[in-house]
Amino acid sequence: MLRQVHDFKGQSFRKLRRACLRRGVLFKDPLFPASDLSLFYKRASPPGLTWKRPREICKDPRLFVDGISTRDLHQGSLGNCWMVAAISCLASEPSLWKKVIPDHVDQEWNPKRPELYAGIFHFRFWRLGRWVDVVVDDRLPVSKDGVLLFCRSATPREFWSALLEKAYAKLNGCYEALEGGNTAEALIDFTGGVSEPLSLDRDFLSLHSNQRKELFHSLAKVHERKALITCSIRPADGETVESVLDCGLVRGHAYGMTAVRKVWLKTCGMSRLFMVRMRNPWGTTDWKGAWSQGSEEWQRLSRAERDKMGLIVRDVGEFWMEFQDFCRYFTDLVVCQLVDRALLWPRSHWRETHCYGEWAPAPATAEAPLSTINQSDAALIPVENDFKDGRTKQEKNREEARLGEKDDRKKGKYDSDKNRNNIRRENVGGFLEVTKMSRCGGCINHRDTFLQNPQFMFEIRGKEEEVLICLQQEDRRMWRKCGGGENLPIGFEVLKVEVNRCSRVQCVLEQAASSIYMDSRSVTWRGTLAPGRFVVLPTTFLPGTTGHFLLRLFTHSHVKLWELREELPPPSLLQCLLPQPSVVTTVHLRRASGLSPPKQTAPHVYAVVRCESEAVRTRLFQEEGNPEFNLRAIFYRRYPDAYISVELWCKGLVWDSLLGEAHLHTCESEKSRNHVIDLRHRRPRSGFIGRIYVETSSSICLTDL
Repeated sequence: MLRQVHDFKGQSFRKLRRACLRRGVLFKDPLFPASDLSLFYKRASPPGLTWKRPREICKDPRLFVDGISTRDLHQGSLGNCWMVAAISCLASEPSLWKKVIPDHVDQEWNPKRPELYAGIFHFRFWRLGRWVDVVVDDRLPVSKDGVLLFCRSATPREFWSALLEKAYAKLNGCYEALEGGNTAEALIDFTGGVSEPLSLDRDFLSLHSNQRKELFHSLAKVHERKALITCSIRPADGETVESVLDCGLVRGHAYGMTAVRKVWLKTCGMSRLFMVRMRNPWGTTDWKGAWSQGSEEWQRLSRAERDKMGLIVRDVGEFWMEFQDFCRYFTDLVVCQLVDRALLWPRSHWRETHCYGEWAPAPATAEAPLSTINQSDAALIPVENDFKDGRTKQEKNREEARLGEKDDRKKGKYDSDKNRNNIRRENVGGFLEVTKMSRCGGCINHRDTFLQNPQFMFEIRGKEEEVLICLQQEDRRMWRKCGGGENLPIGFEVLKVEVNRCSRVQCVLEQAASSIYMDSRSVTWRGTLAPGRFVVLPTTFLPGTTGHFLLRLFTHSHVKLWELREELPPPSLLQCLLPQPSVVTTVHLRRASGLSPPKQTAPHVYAVVRCESEAVRTRLFQEEGNPEFNLRAIFYRRYPDAYISVELWCKGLVWDSLLGEAHLHTCESEKSRNHVIDLRHRRPRSGFIGRIYVETSSSICLTDL
């Protein structure tokens, strides 16, 4: 089911078509005219170029001829193989292309009712969480030879691919704006899915067959679930994009993977082959290795055996190769996971929750406070080496090429000087000053401002959960005509926080995950998280950079995502009559020991940490005499002289019994302090020597009052 569809620049397809039919004219798009403005912004148009409608190109035009397939696509003279490869994947799945080409039956030419044709079409693309409907007229650029200049079908009277490309060019500003790009971006635009890039270590995979098999089975699994897969060969330093290897494959060129198959070959005994079917968007089969067209491997199989094993070639430009050869040459994969929105979710599918956000400067009317709301930073921020160790790999990753699909601008690498210039231009006056009210603090390398980024919380309950997080920034390609269009280097950090936190994080306690930083439209991270509360901080690499973003969270169970806006927990109605909090204390209950007497079964235990009117409980540990609680809680205290209690309880069939308790006294301002306390118990038990291990830290809590 599609979400609400928005008209691009306010153009309604139905209203415009109805107006043209009423006036008896063919539609001419004023927002994307048939002129050089819609073609190029740097280079000149080729001599003899004209704009023609399909009926001026052939006698009997059609949107589709014998349906839609990958063989309909030929790239033309535009360097947009990344987009054509994505469209090729789209064409293989009817449920996908019918979203992008809505009302495809109604949009088709009707030779019996020519008066119903108005020369107008519309297509839909997914942009930053919503589907956008783009209207175009049917005037297409034609070379002096009378051939479509850009994307075209193998059938001369079929025009769906050319019109779709025109709509995508309009969305991005002009045709030239489609030069050079990333297949992952196009797959997201065409499906609303999540693209996960994967860099392949060719040497490692060549030496380790088990890891190669594991990768193959992973690809087979996601392909079975209708995921879209593209791949490319990243040019090394000194190598040119679209240069040809000896094996016939093209560097920096996007290929689509259309089949993943394990087969048994009966020649010279039974041998198992891991095979993948590839497609070149250029419509040519350039592979010259084993299982290439006309190779000796095919001579061993009859046509019937090929069909039985599923080793068939459906479309022009497709070819088979062994997976071992694939891992030998290809360096980058993009897997676009499709997100279903069905009411009944199988366990194997993802559930999505998302939030919109903005990297923004401080409000013009707001005065930045002189200090943080919660000054526990001084007590709890890790030392400098902690940050350096956590960032070393990230600083390398942010400079890696974007999946080998580089254009002439070399967008695959992050150029810090170029992006500094972008920040100065976009913020008109240099770097924005980052204050405590700003929401553009930069990456975690900038310790003084990092926490002044938007913060979003989610909670994993019960047991560990596989999580997929995707950060997408607003598209900037349309600004290329104006001299901009460069993506911001973006990424995100995932912090594990206290189990009862409900306000913004003021200090970094534990990093649970970290994405790479890339100047890409989309950055993803997939991993497994233990139960607890987590805060995601989407960031730009440099502080003071502004922009809009969409944060998407995917899990297999129902998990909510919400933004943290307040610096302090909102007080309840009764608490409004009480004194304001003056001290904030973090309690880290690590473990307990000696809870089971010798030669006796350990009890089912849990712990409760109480502070003033708030209580935080751990999960139940069954038959555990030395439980590892590892519970962290935060308390905003109105009465700092009162103690904090830690109670250990034994779970019973009818009621629970108290094993013992301990009282914690903390100073108003103290750095991390470890406590080892013997438990007090009302009724001493034989052999019971319960003890808890706790870490606390406190600081003054300022309230701006």
